[in-house]
Amino acid sequence: MLPFWIALQFLTVIPVRLSRIPSQSENAQSVLYYPFVGLFIGLILYVLSLLLNPVPHLLSASVILVIWVWLTGGLHLDGLADTADAWVGGFGNKQRTLDIMKDPSCGPIGVLSLFALCLLKFSCIYVLLEQNLGLFLLFVPMLGRIVPLILLLTTTYVREKGLARQLVDHLPRGFAWLISGMVLLSLIYWKLQGILSLLFFVGGLSYLRQIFIKRINGITGDTIGASIELLETLLLLSFSLVGFYL
Repeated sequence: MLPFWIALQFLTVIPVRLSRIPSQSENAQSVLYYPFVGLFIGLILYVLSLLLNPVPHLLSASVILVIWVWLTGGLHLDGLADTADAWVGGFGNKQRTLDIMKDPSCGPIGVLSLFALCLLKFSCIYVLLEQNLGLFLLFVPMLGRIVPLILLLTTTYVREKGLARQLVDHLPRGFAWLISGMVLLSLIYWKLQGILSLLFFVGGLSYLRQIFIKRINGITGDTIGASIELLETLLLLSFSLVGFYL
């Protein structure tokens, strides 16, 4: 169970004390549990939506989004801001892009990207609550956390030293593909609306992967975090929009 606790400690602000220092293999195995941690986050959001049912949806959506950000410690939002700054400030140059990602400060493009993404997430949560589709919140963080698995399985990690380097080298690839496939197929629960949202999700993941390869020849921890946030938002947005046309 140590790999699960590693994943929970890394992906959330929930205080977890590990019984010992994990090995590189155990750290890599923890990636397999990312979707389960995402499911746990989604469960909290869904229960919260039920508890806030008597409250006006405008306020409920705000509270749910704030709790969502708090639960993750803003970990992936930080990656989004760094990636956005680097993509604009890098002027198409690989090394300059990578150097800007290392800068801990957040520029105006990074701030704007955070604002735009949170606005879209808030609006989609509001729509879900209005349509009595709060259950979909259970699926979104889970789908978002298969993104690291798929990117690590299919894309070169460009930094020689970094948090994800040992994960790439020791990741159980067979189990990773199996878990990723099962999580993706869970959207079939929502029938046509879910299947169409799945196509947007997979298409968005493929697109992000291609632009990362084109610019920096692979991925970094920041681009993985940015992908999680962007694809969660795309999933929410596509599911919400598709629902109005079916």
